[in-house]
Amino acid sequence: MKDFMTLKNQLCFAVYETAGEFNKLYTSVLQPFGLTYPQYLVLLALWEQDGVTLKELGEKLNLGTGTLTPMVTRMEANDWVKKQRSKEDERKVYIYLQDKAVEEKQSITNKVAEVIQSCQIELEEYEQLMQQLNALQKKMRERKI
Repeated sequence: MKDFMTLKNQLCFAVYETAGEFNKLYTSVLQPFGLTYPQYLVLLALWEQDGVTLKELGEKLNLGTGTLTPMVTRMEANDWVKKQRSKEDERKVYIYLQDKAVEEKQSITNKVAEVIQSCQIELEEYEQLMQQLNALQKKMRERKI
C-alpha cells in the first residue's frame, strides 16, 4: 500500500510546486513589460471591467487593501492605472485603466498565450484542469471543519 504521508504524495505540495512554476513562467513573460504577476491579475480584472472600486477589485482578486493599495499606487506611478476618488462618496476610490494598459493588452496577452502553449497544454486539458481546480477550491471553501 502507498504511503500517503510522504511529501511526493501530498496534493498540497503538488499544488505549491505547480504554483511556483507558474510564478516563474509568468515572471519571465511579464518582466519585459515591467509587471509583476499580481499586477497582471489587476490588469486582467480591469480589462474585464474597467472603473471598479478598490474594494470591488480586492474582492474579485481576493486581496486585502493592505496588499492592493500599494500595488495599485505603484501601477499608477508606472502609468498602468489611475485612481479617482468618487465625488458622491469620497470613501470610494475607483480604479481605471490608463492608455498604456489598453495599448499593451494585446502584446501582453499574446506573450502569455505563447508561453502557455510552449508548455504543451492542449485546450481540452486546460479546460479540464480549470474545472478540477475550481471544483477543488469550492470543496475546500465549503468544508465543514
